[in-house]
Amino acid sequence: MPDKDIISEVKDFALKNSEKDDIHGFSHVERVYNTCIQIGKKKKANMLVLKIATLLHDIGRINEKNDVPERNHAENSAQMALDFLTSNDYDISKKELDNIIHSIKAHSYSNKVIPETLEAKILSDADKLDALGAIGLYRTIGYTVKNGGGINQLIEHLEQKIMKLKNGLYLEISSKIAEEREKIILNFYDNIIKEKN
Repeated sequence: MPDKDIISEVKDFALKNSEKDDIHGFSHVERVYNTCIQIGKKKKANMLVLKIATLLHDIGRINEKNDVPERNHAENSAQMALDFLTSNDYDISKKELDNIIHSIKAHSYSNKVIPETLEAKILSDADKLDALGAIGLYRTIGYTVKNGGGINQLIEHLEQKIMKLKNGLYLEISSKIAEEREKIILNFYDNIIKEKN
């Protein structure tokens, strides 16, 4: 099966297994996908691995609430991806499959799996980049409200996670993209602290 047909089937599966919101839904997956392609081409990554891993990186979120609480969504996504990919007759080598699964497990900020391959580093960085900038700010506010939080919880989320993301990027190209996006977050943070007091 040609790569473009594999990607098309993977995309359909991912769309069916995505949350229906702007925070971690398929619009987020598409933005991360586009960033991965942008970085992946420049870094000469294995684009088949990168595209598949990116499309499937958040599919486990839809089962997260029903699953073992200690299990990170990246672990759920990796298991669902493995089941899906091995049940189809795709022309993917064992090494590529292992890389896809590793990349999915390592993308999550909270899963504490260190990305070891170029593709895993790209996906991890691209996912973090989508939490920065204007859309990242929108998603952070939406996530806080969705989980019943207010201004204090939003500030806490910004301080404990979002404002640390730029320092957790693996590639220099990602850090350059993050520079402008981080300014939006820091400007908002400074202003909300000022206005709150």
